[in-house]
Amino acid sequence: MKNTLRLLCFLALPLAAQGATHANDFPTVDRVLYVQECIAAHPGTSTFEMTNKCSCALDALAKEVTYAQYVDLSTASKATTIGGERGGYIRDSEKLQADVKRYRALQAKVTKGCFIGPADGR
Repeated sequence: MKNTLRLLCFLALPLAAQGATHANDFPTVDRVLYVQECIAAHPGTSTFEMTNKCSCALDALAKEVTYAQYVDLSTASKATTIGGERGGYIRDSEKLQADVKRYRALQAKVTKGCFIGPADGR
């Protein structure tokens, strides 16, 4: 019985480590920037409340995608607002538009899950 328990613990260790690594591979500065942007998008709500809700959203997002995926998705999403020819490249690329759609869907999922209301559009 002891050997079986040891074997199970030994086999579960890599799975536990893998989950922890995936959700925590976002650099601290990027976590801070995400939370600050989220708070700024929701003025009029207490900073304490939004700090907790926005941190929740980033933690949930980090469970869904790796940091590298987050950078690609969020960059494509933000780049769609670039005007002119440079922004047209982003808007015309099917792959990048799929990334934008995925990022927005993930954002909607995590904001709903963390009880964040709609942004004010700033």
